Amino acid sequence: MAARLTAHLESWLGRWPPPGPGLHVAGSVQRSRPGWDGHVHGVVGVMTPDGGILSVPLEAEAAVSALGVEPDALIRSVPAALGRPGAVLGRGAFRWSEEPAHLADAGEWIARSDPRVPEWLHPFNGDVLVAWDEDGSYAGGVGRKQHDAHGHELSVGTDERMRGRGLARRLVAQAARRVIADGAVPTYLHAFDNTASARVADAAGFPDRGWQVLELFQPRG
Repeated sequence: MAARLTAHLESWLGRWPPPGPGLHVAGSVQRSRPGWDGHVHGVVGVMTPDGGILSVPLEAEAAVSALGVEPDALIRSVPAALGRPGAVLGRGAFRWSEEPAHLADAGEWIARSDPRVPEWLHPFNGDVLVAWDEDGSYAGGVGRKQHDAHGHELSVGTDERMRGRGLARRLVAQAARRVIADGAVPTYLHAFDNTASARVADAAGFPDRGWQVLELFQPRG
């Protein structure tokens, strides 16, 4: 699984592993190309306790590299260096699984075009995993962000009435097994303060290794 993760991060970020401690800048053509959702994600990064890579457009590599490799200082300075002083380089938890939890399957894989699939699952790649309640109504689902052939990020959602029953963790574990069977590494990202997502990740077999994901975004308002 380590080889798949390395291949994914090298493809997604343009360079991996980091050359040493600190947050190192890598210019990549991927930052100017549409991502999994058809939109350009101009700045993304991954940090580990031992170092990280911040992926930026090729034309910005020199300017951002000149800011140094100290993570906190670099993260604060990147928006202005890119001409976006109002933007924020946010951080979240980056998790991945080598062995999903041995939980019972909870859903079935169906086409996104199926009329029973809720709208929030429509933007994802490939088919989606959906669970139904005893009446055949939507109960929860998982979509895959297929960043490349080596790494697929999972997103889970459950109907409000189904929460607290362990459905989300079963869906995530089932989806992770599918990703592994397809030859990729399953990843799971969440905000640090999203304790519900953290519990799902822990229970589904995505341990917290202290890795972080970085992405530039424009705050609303």
